[in-house]
Parts: sequence; C-alpha cells; structure tokens
Amino acid sequence: MPNRLMPPKRYSEPSVFTPENLLREARRQKSLPHQSVPEICLLDPDGDIVRFLVSTNQARKDPSWACYHTDLYIFEYGGFQFGVVGCAVGASFSVLIAEELFASSCQLLVSMTSAGQITAIRNPPYFILIDKALRDEGTSQHYLPPSDYSNIDKDLLIRLANSLVTSSIPVTIGATWTTDAPFRETESAINHSRNLGILAVEMEASALYAFAQAKHKPVICLAHVTNQMASIEGDFEKGIANGSQDVLQLLTAIANIWNDNLNFNSKSV
Repeated sequence: MPNRLMPPKRYSEPSVFTPENLLREARRQKSLPHQSVPEICLLDPDGDIVRFLVSTNQARKDPSWACYHTDLYIFEYGGFQFGVVGCAVGASFSVLIAEELFASSCQLLVSMTSAGQITAIRNPPYFILIDKALRDEGTSQHYLPPSDYSNIDKDLLIRLANSLVTSSIPVTIGATWTTDAPFRETESAINHSRNLGILAVEMEASALYAFAQAKHKPVICLAHVTNQMASIEGDFEKGIANGSQDVLQLLTAIANIWNDNLNFNSKSV
C-alpha cells in the first residue's frame, strides 16, 4: 500500500534547493573563487583512480571546488584535461555530485563503477557500457516517473558503441541492476536479474541516467565487473594498478569520441 504521507512527485516542477545556490553559499563561506571544472569529469566511486593519480603525481587537488562533501582532482591524460571525484558511492551521492559538476560547467560526465557479475559472459575483470539500468533505488524516482529501467541517451550510445566495443580494451554493451542495498543481493534477486538478461549489479547507473534524462545532461555509465560478490576467494581483483590504467585509456577513448563529435557538429553549422 503506498505511503500517502510521501510528498507528491511533480516531475516538471523545479526544485527550490538548487546546486547553483548551494555552491554559491559554499564559495562564500570558504572564500573561494567562482571557477569552472574541466569539460569532461569522472566519477570514481571506489577511489582507486584518484589514489593512483595522486600517488603517481599525475593529479592536483582543485582548490576552487566548493563541494562540502568531496575533493575534485584535475589531471591530464591522452591530450585531455579531466576532473575526477572519488568515493561518490551510491545513487543519491553520485547524483548530488553530478548536479554540482554540471552546475560548475561540466559538459560530459563519465561514471566508472565497480560491479558484481550477474551473467557470466567471461571471467572478471572486464568492462560494460551500460545501456540501461534496472531502477531498484530511490533517487531516480525523484527525477522520472516510475518505469523499469533508466536508459543512456540513444545518440550517445550510437556514438560510443562501435568505437568502444572494438577498442584495445573491449567493452561489452548491456544492462545492469542498480541497487541501494548491496548486502541484500539475494539469490532470488540475482536469478531474477539474470533471467531479465542483466549482466551485472552496481549502485549508481539508474539514478545517473534518470538525472541525465530529466536535466538533459550527457552522462555515460560504465561498469567495471570485478567480482562475483565475494562468493569465491580471490575476488575483487581489478588488474594492474587496480585497473586504473585501463580506465584511463577508456576515458581517453570516450574523450576522443566526444571531441570528434563536437568538431563534426561545428563544421556542420
């Protein structure tokens, strides 16, 4: 039975509380300048990429990032400048940071989350470009009306598909299950997801895609399938440098695809 005391969901109604105003007050309190973040930013829920970049002196903390909860690091790789936020785990936290990044002039957001294997397409680790995510979390319900899945933007998927699937680090395209409760991944839930053709389980994608659709922002969610939910010993291995080098190569491939499309569009005008 629905909880009749819950506030109404009026999806076209703007929020009174906005990321722009939050960041304005944070800058005032912290005496920070108003500066833009890099055009392409990365969410790194595990924090492994941030730790790798910092430990190898490839990233610097952005002193103007006004978020109350996170640090933003800036680095250059493959001829591009990127911003990265580590340890933004889960649907609500990742969307909070996404809102703040786009309010700070981010133009493309990439999320690289660890994921548990649902359908055994190969031995972990490997990568999935998430085309749709089962909405088993609460955050997406505040951005879009109820539905089974949140989806990547179709144009983004078309632009990414051929290049990433045939890249030096192959990427499989498929669906994931987004959950708010990783320690409630029961056998029944896993079997149900597998029967739906879902490849992996993670904690952010359906909310990020719902935000992206509602706010008309480009978001790309990838899953780094690293584990079988600790059902075997020796699980959660990501590879060399905890998979950071592979992730950075994929991020650069995405940046090149994004840049080529911007150049194509500018020439077509």
